[in-house]
Formats: sequence, structure tokens, C-alpha cells
Amino acid sequence: MSDSNSIKFQAMSSFNIGKLNGKLILLVQFDGVMDDHIGLIDSITNGMLKSFIDSDVFKKLNAGNFTELNIFIKKELLSILIFKKYQEYGANDARLIGANIAKAVNNKPSHIIIGSGGYPDEVAFGLKLRSYNFSKYKKLRSENNYTTSLYVSDVQVTENAFEEKAAISLGVNFTRDLINEPANVLTTQEFSNRLEALKSSGLRVEVLNEKDLEKIGMRTLLCVGQGSDSESKVVIMHWNGDSSGGSPLALVGKGVVFDTGGISMKPASGMEDMTMDMGGAGVVGGVMKALALRKAKANVVGIVGLVENMPSGNATRPGDVIKSLKGDTIEVINTDAEGRLVLADLLWYAQKQFKPSACIDLATLTGAVITSLGHEHAGLFSNSNRFVENFLSVALAEKEGVWRLPLGPEYDKLLKSRIADMKNVGGRAAGSITAAQFIQRFVEPEMPWIHLDIAGVASIPGETDFSGGGATGWGVRTINSLISKYYEK
Repeated sequence: MSDSNSIKFQAMSSFNIGKLNGKLILLVQFDGVMDDHIGLIDSITNGMLKSFIDSDVFKKLNAGNFTELNIFIKKELLSILIFKKYQEYGANDARLIGANIAKAVNNKPSHIIIGSGGYPDEVAFGLKLRSYNFSKYKKLRSENNYTTSLYVSDVQVTENAFEEKAAISLGVNFTRDLINEPANVLTTQEFSNRLEALKSSGLRVEVLNEKDLEKIGMRTLLCVGQGSDSESKVVIMHWNGDSSGGSPLALVGKGVVFDTGGISMKPASGMEDMTMDMGGAGVVGGVMKALALRKAKANVVGIVGLVENMPSGNATRPGDVIKSLKGDTIEVINTDAEGRLVLADLLWYAQKQFKPSACIDLATLTGAVITSLGHEHAGLFSNSNRFVENFLSVALAEKEGVWRLPLGPEYDKLLKSRIADMKNVGGRAAGSITAAQFIQRFVEPEMPWIHLDIAGVASIPGETDFSGGGATGWGVRTINSLISKYYEK
């Protein structure tokens, strides 16, 4: 994993300013009132800290931001970053300050004094999420092997509170690693290997090869990868944490390890970004890892289709007609609308094989969703208002942007084919909607289902609160939280 930042919780009584290696970071109340911990540092600085906190500079400092003080103590220069807490300080605020600290220290050792009521586990969570840095292929790679020490009132209580968040951060960063990998490294075989390795976390993992898929009848999935030398695969991950049994929640992910567009080839400009077209499968893998590491008391099955969409003499052509696992025929109008073909067979297989209580599919599916929502929100489509309400509530709490877009029978006419049951594209208008409308045809009517088009949020050019650019790991936190709140016994 690219993030090797180590978090260490230490008792405040062990704090020794003379043995610090790195920056000292203080979290100060919005109104400047100093608790005992901050007062201790003030006494060491002979009152200089209090003088600054009482100054107009601190009063004008925006909440969540910091100012740096450089103070000589016993002829040694000490750098102190003073972060101003939010006025209404809660767990999410602490997480955001943790992320801001990670950005400020820029992968360097640091020592953090949080003070009373500071949510140290959330600060540490924000630190872990924002300190991720994918530099494994750089000659002068960033040095990530460092320790951040958090001084707290009760080490054991804080470690217990952080344990679950540490598991989630590992899941997020697992997803980020997968999405950031180049396609010459993350082949279908390598992707499969990395998911199989999750057995060590407690998952049961099955891998289906092309012969297995041909026998099952996953023809629409197989048609996407038939132009590639990389073998198409389906990987199924099981987490059975509810000993009382019960139907699992099914997570289904598109895993196109590279997407040229096939015969309907994409323009050269920007094609290098298509290494992230396996983002849906990456999120499913990250969620499953997090659930196993934190021993979630829920039953969840994750199923991902790993394919590569390449042009060759054996590639699927525009105009070909493919019969799906469900039995419907599909006229392939555009081979660059391949993700929905992968999801069609996966969703039908997941429902018939595992009888889930609900399904969520994730895919970097359409450029149209980026046109609609930019890089701030994933597009959500569903047949269940209650399922949507539950999902949106946890996404809002996790601060992962998602926006519901419509479905409706009026869009079906755009998918009519002259020679088959349907075609795989509906034209430029409402592109992300007709894609979701296509996928819905492979969802049984009574099955609660959410489709997430994550093309705009899986990997982004700029920074977010909790990532520094590139792969974000979007969705791992929200889906984990959904499972924790609504599916765990």
C-alpha cells in the first residue's frame, strides 16, 4: 500500500517537548480558551502561546485553518502549528482538521496535542485519509514512512475508537491503489490476484475464468473482453459476518482495467485516464476489505467483472447481437458503451445465485454524468425511494457527494432496436439516464437496487478534503456506513 503513515497514540503524561522529532501541532478552542493540555505548552513557552491566542491574528483566523509559530526553547527552534477548532466542534469537524493537518505537514513526522473533547480518533482518521500518496513509480518518491503521534487523555479508549476507522482507511486506500495503478500492471490477472489475497483478511474468494463464464452464459460480459489478450474474469468475495444467516447485500462492480472503446475507439486525448475504468470494482474490493478487517456483523457479497476493452480481429463489432445471461438480446451499437454489458450479466447472476436483499452496482459508466454533475457528485439511480433515503443520509454524513437522477419508461423508447430486444446506447441525450435505464432491465422488479455512476468522482484532477488528487476511494466510506447502520445485526 502506498500509504505507510503510522499513527501512534500516547498518553499526555509522556509528552516531552525536548524529545520531539517534527512539528508540534496544537488544536485550540475557537474562543481561545486553553484547557490544561494547551496550558502546559504555554508554560513551556513562557506565556508566548497565550499571548498569540489572545491576539487579533488568532481571532481573525478561520476555523479549521492554522498559523505557524517559531519559538526558541532552550536555544532550540520549535515550530508550532496552531489549528483553530470550529465553533460547533463535532466528529466530522475533527476529521476535517485531521485532513488539514496532513496537508500542512506534507508527509513529515508530527506531534499533535488535541486537548479535551477533541475526537482524537476522528482526527487520526482524517490524517490517514489525506496522507495517502501514490508515488511508487517515481524515482524520487515521497517518503511516507513516518509516525504521527497523538497525545490523548486515555490511550486505550482512543485506540479502541480508532480501530474500526483504521480498517475503513485501509479499505479506502486499497481502492485508491487499484484505481491509480497503470493498466500494464493491473491486468485482469493481477487484479484478480489482489482480490484473492483478501482471503488473508477473512474473506472467502472465488475466481471464475472464461471457461466458467462461457458455461454460465455470461455472453455480454465476455463480448467486452474478447478483443483482448487478457482473460476476462469474475471475482466473487463473500463476507458472512451475521451468524444468524439471512440474505446478503450484493455489491456489483464494473472492472474494465483499460478501455480503448474497442472498435468504437475513443479519441487519443485523455485515453490515458481509462486506467481508472475499473473504479467500480475497486470500490467493491475496498468495501469488502474494510468489512472483513472490522469484522462487520453483516452478510455481504461483492462480485466484480474484470475485462479489458481492446480492438482486434476478434473484438465485438458495432451491429453485433449478443444474448445476455438473462436471455434478452442486445444489439451493440457502440462498443464504447461496454460497462453496462458487464453489469447486465453480473447483476442477473448475483440475483439468481445469491438471492440478495438488495443490490448496489458501481461503475465509471458515462461521460454524461460528468457533464451533469462534474467531479463533485456521483449520479444515483434507483427503483426504491427508501433505499435511496438510507443511502443519501449516510453519504451526507460521510461528506461524499451523490445526487439522484431520474429513471422512467419514457426513456425506454431510446433503447429500441430494430433487430434485437434492445440496443446498448440511446444516443447523446440523457446519456447517463439511458445507461441506467438499460441496466435496470437486468434487475428483478421487487429487488431494491441502486446504480451509482462514479465516472466523475472515482479519480479526479484536483484535490478534495480527504484526497490529494487522482483516485479518491469515493464510496467506500459511504457503503461501509450504510452497512453498519442498516444491515448489521
